[in-house]
Amino acid sequence: MISIASLWIPFVVLASLGQVARNAMQRELTASLGMVGATHVRFLFGFPFAVLFFAVVMLAARESVAWPSLAFWLWLVVGTMTQIVATGLMLAAMNERSFVVTTAYIKTEPIQAALFGFVFLGDHLTLWKLLAIVVATAGVVITAIRPAGDKGFGDLRPTVLGLAAAAGFALSAVGYRGAILNVPGVSFVTAASFTLVLGLMLQTLLLTGYLLLRDRKTLVALFRLWRPSMLAGFMGAAASQFWFLAFALTSVANVRTLALIEVLFAQGIAYYSLKQKISAREALGIALIVIGVGALIAVQ
Repeated sequence: MISIASLWIPFVVLASLGQVARNAMQRELTASLGMVGATHVRFLFGFPFAVLFFAVVMLAARESVAWPSLAFWLWLVVGTMTQIVATGLMLAAMNERSFVVTTAYIKTEPIQAALFGFVFLGDHLTLWKLLAIVVATAGVVITAIRPAGDKGFGDLRPTVLGLAAAAGFALSAVGYRGAILNVPGVSFVTAASFTLVLGLMLQTLLLTGYLLLRDRKTLVALFRLWRPSMLAGFMGAAASQFWFLAFALTSVANVRTLALIEVLFAQGIAYYSLKQKISAREALGIALIVIGVGALIAVQ
């Protein structure tokens, strides 16, 4: 029987599946809504589902949550603000490079997450764990490299956008884990769900206010496209729920390294939906990802 401490593994797998689906949906909406509008989809339409998830948790757990401390709010602001910036950078990178390549850029995040988690949260980081992270990340880089003339790591702009997005997501993960750890006296499920609701609330208020002041046409377009936006919002909220549950149980380095399986899911989409063949180089990269992720789990 799997222990509670090991539940972060299936949580990350489910979160990664949901995130691949949400990213693809957001990318399709970028043409109609622009970068900021597509970014706001995950917050505006994800927030109601997060509230629903939290309500279900509270009814099942029958717990009460005390008013959050200042430390909680500080960590939450770090998480929410860096996630907004990182999401926008990710969508900008996707407009210039393929879905798989952009996903690969962003998945250089684990090394940064490991460092940030160690420095700011004191997350445990051994030499073997760091080696596993490096191996898995190297697999991502090899998978994303393209031959000369193809759209790969050749241009500076998409590379900078992708790597900056990775840094933003790494800081965001640290911020959210810090906030979750500052919700005392409740189960990890309640702490994670509570943090998600308040995080999405802050992001929704901020971006809605920005669009009201600067770009009301995009806000109107968001509601006109409510059907695809609602589905993207649901997938985003569901993915975030599982991410937060994982953050409540283990370090950001563990979560973000296992999350590299998202690259495998993206490759699967490219292979089965787009009929793109997997090259020997990509197969090598995938093997390194599997080895690195497997080693990370083994050294827990």
